[in-house]
Amino acid sequence: MSPAETVIRKFSEEFADYAAWCAESGPAAADRKLIESGALDENALLAAYSEASGLPILDEDEFEAPEQYPGLSAEFFNGCCAFPASWDEKSMRIAVSTIYELDRIRYQVKSATGLECVFELARRPFVERVLNRSAEQAAEAADAAVSEDETTLRTLAGEARIVRLVNDVFARAIELGASDIHVEPGENDLSIRCRVDGVLTEIMNVPRNQFPAIASRIKLIAGLNIAESRLPQDGRTNFQFGKTKLDMRVSTIPILTGESIVLRLLNSEAVSFDLRSLGMDDELLAQFHELIQIPHGIILVVGPTGSGKTTTLYSVISQLNDHSKKIITVEDPVEYKMAGLCQMQVNPKIGVTFASGLRSIVRQDPDVILVGEIRDRETADIAINAALTGHLVLSTLHTNDAVGAVTRLADMGMEGFLVASALYGVLSQRLVRRICPDCGGSGHLGGEARCRRCNGTGYKGRCGIFELLRMNDEMRRAVNANAPSSELEKIAVANGMVTLREDGLAKVRRGITTMEELARSAAEL
Repeated sequence: MSPAETVIRKFSEEFADYAAWCAESGPAAADRKLIESGALDENALLAAYSEASGLPILDEDEFEAPEQYPGLSAEFFNGCCAFPASWDEKSMRIAVSTIYELDRIRYQVKSATGLECVFELARRPFVERVLNRSAEQAAEAADAAVSEDETTLRTLAGEARIVRLVNDVFARAIELGASDIHVEPGENDLSIRCRVDGVLTEIMNVPRNQFPAIASRIKLIAGLNIAESRLPQDGRTNFQFGKTKLDMRVSTIPILTGESIVLRLLNSEAVSFDLRSLGMDDELLAQFHELIQIPHGIILVVGPTGSGKTTTLYSVISQLNDHSKKIITVEDPVEYKMAGLCQMQVNPKIGVTFASGLRSIVRQDPDVILVGEIRDRETADIAINAALTGHLVLSTLHTNDAVGAVTRLADMGMEGFLVASALYGVLSQRLVRRICPDCGGSGHLGGEARCRRCNGTGYKGRCGIFELLRMNDEMRRAVNANAPSSELEKIAVANGMVTLREDGLAKVRRGITTMEELARSAAEL
């Protein structure tokens, strides 16, 4: 039995749909479906290939890509998803991502160069990155001064090497699970960084003269004006990359060295709107679940930008979303599209603000209203009145802790008796990175080998730390009396509120995160 037949038989026995996938699309496509479905990862696939074929697995950390291909075109290796790692006068060492193309590669290489093939296995994302780097290196010598006119920019943005480079950026961002991509030109180079689990990491550094073409390509995808670099621009688009569907927001601002471009990647298929998955312990989850069942009132989720407030609100909405309730949202922007909701986009240019949108929503006979953010007194006033007239209102505020939400509403000019009557609970949260389960936070496996799951950082994924303020009679009397935040916190703690710091320390003791990560994410606690 050949190596290919061995793998096909192995996977057909282990995975119920594999044989049907093979019959429909072929074994290579079936293997990709296993990866995309989460049934196994790239490393497990390589291990199966290696066991069946006896081929070794390439050491990615020790590899240096060659600058050119001998005898065969780059297009050939792109088509095979393989690359020549090294060669001499007798043989060529080739890294392959599957075992199904070995005979074809061996025949083509022998015909074109006369060399024998020695194969090694490598993960598909790594092979694709090497191919992209080689294409960039080959194109650098041909780069010339770039004209900034729109026709030239469109031509540059459509060049195959630029399309491939930008696609490579998306591929690496998706592979890392990044939430944002930052494209930042300097004086001599262009830095491309990804935000992974809240921390920026550089994934690519290319010559500065490639920036106009890359920027134009991104602007074309986002529907922005590619000839405008003096003014800030914002755009949004749905982007299909391979099997992944991305909702992408793009923002550009002019800077001294060109334009700073930030892409927010919203992959709703990869987001789990489940309160338990956010990191709440059982006791807090039970309390919060009880709170969101109230028929009317205001529940606020507070924290700084990037603390996961929107995900928490959508998790609440997901739990409340059924055919018995009318749920309407007003957001800036609408980050996640969810079936069963009426979602409204803020557009200040035509007069659709949070306040005006909320005023219109109240006339739509809703049961639940989600307001993306309470930013001013007018929005706060309408939200409180909506809560007092029989609606459940969910919203966010930018405050450091739960009791800070009460004083923030007072700062907006809201009367204490209105806040005390309408507000039922405040959830304050931060996000901390989880310790990598594979390397235990060291970033290494078996000595010096870098952990691939966390990319050597020691962390993989994030979870929340929380404090939940639930209003009771004592708290309402204090709010009505305009008590200071220090007194409100004492009352809340006396009534059982676990503070952010206490919840964070509990997660450190349970081995979920570290003191260093807690200090980084919540330095003020």
